[in-house]
Amino acid sequence: MDFSIKAFNTKNAIAEQKTGCVVVGIFENSKLSAQAKILDSKGILSHALKSGDITGKAGSTLLLHTTSGNAKRILLVGLGPETGISDRNFISASQSVARSLASLGSIDALIALPLDGVQGRDAYWAVRTLVLALRESVYRSDSLKSKKEEVSTGVKRVAIGVENAHLAEARKSLAQSIAIANGLELAKTLGNLPPNICTPTYLANTAKQIAKEYKLGVEVLDRKQLEALKMGSFLSVTQGSEQPPKFIVLKHLGGKPKDAPVVLVGKGITFDTGGISLKPGAGMDEMKYDMCGAGSVLGTFRAIGEMQLKLNVIGVIPTCENMPSGRATRPGDIVTSMSGQTIEVLNTDAEGRLILCDALTYVERFKPAAVVDIATLTGACITALGHHNTGLFTRHDEAHDALANELLAAGKVANDTAWRMPIEDSYQEQLKSNFADIANIGGPPAGSITAACFLERFTRKYNWAHLDIAGTAWKSGAAKGATGRPVPLLTSFLLERAKK
Repeated sequence: MDFSIKAFNTKNAIAEQKTGCVVVGIFENSKLSAQAKILDSKGILSHALKSGDITGKAGSTLLLHTTSGNAKRILLVGLGPETGISDRNFISASQSVARSLASLGSIDALIALPLDGVQGRDAYWAVRTLVLALRESVYRSDSLKSKKEEVSTGVKRVAIGVENAHLAEARKSLAQSIAIANGLELAKTLGNLPPNICTPTYLANTAKQIAKEYKLGVEVLDRKQLEALKMGSFLSVTQGSEQPPKFIVLKHLGGKPKDAPVVLVGKGITFDTGGISLKPGAGMDEMKYDMCGAGSVLGTFRAIGEMQLKLNVIGVIPTCENMPSGRATRPGDIVTSMSGQTIEVLNTDAEGRLILCDALTYVERFKPAAVVDIATLTGACITALGHHNTGLFTRHDEAHDALANELLAAGKVANDTAWRMPIEDSYQEQLKSNFADIANIGGPPAGSITAACFLERFTRKYNWAHLDIAGTAWKSGAAKGATGRPVPLLTSFLLERAKK
């Protein structure tokens, strides 16, 4: 789908635009938006409202083939109450527009919604919301099907109309939104690939391709190098697999040479059987999504590479499979992490923290400004927060409160929200071991918190936050598939960092 920005230079410019479909907004109580009023010179839109065919409720739509002006069709979309468009209502309207245009028998369309009329938002936000909704509507995950679904209809070119005052802002937003959409789609595609294709080696090759395309630094460490680094915790997870582990380091050095980098660490378990602590068979196919943290880091680097973001960012991805075999780590085994801390593995299905802890020790060498790890870490986070919010964990002090607030604000801007959860010393008591420095699980109570507390022990030399995306990285059921989250949150976070 191709996008462009169209400036409205005169009061009646919208009526002069030749297009297959023009999209305008209406409000509840049969009120027309400003651009809709311009198109209503013959009273066609007013008549449609009076007939009751559309109410103006947010997300409702009505397609008219009898039009005024030079457009062949007019798509009316409800924006909710006229007193103020809420961001939720604008998102709903954008998604409805995207669905309608995806099945329309027109090549092009012009969207003329009140981009600056959303409460607490600006035209930049509105353009990004539209672009991501439109790209989501045309995304397909049928690359491995022998017979792909033919899509003969649907709009291929979309112009987004803006007032002259918002032209520069809208163009900047469009370029960044397309980059984010590209990164989001990469993360989704990686997540949706089967585990016999999306192996640790596949992720490493994907990182190399991104590095080559956007001139980034890249390094991939193999087993011997990991052994030399004494990453005993990471290597304990991969013992049962035939697939070789990979440790990926990506470097986007767009900032000043001496600026401390932001480091993103993504969990990359390309398939998680649970190991010797074997998971139930039902639904185990979804454990291909256990690399979505890694996918989100790769997607974010795809986006910031395209943006040429002026910030130093380093991505670190420990990736392997968690498989049962005669060589696999057993419950009760004790392993030594890169940090020197010993870990009693009480449950081999709590493996994400075992690979992440060594990665979090490794990143100390970068003397980072901040570290954010992203992981499908615990089912307990789904119990706590469901599938709407990503779990956000960090220490409770001034520096970490500021980092948490940055991430929470980025999530709100990106419509990719997170919710902060506690980390307290009292939870650390659950991780005590009689035989090692720490156990890898703390029992059922507060499972997502004790997992975060485990990671926190390896992050005390820098500012750190943990994002548990177990409930937001993919969907089950009829809508089964990776979501690409939290690529929008991460890119928004980095964009704000780049402004400082």
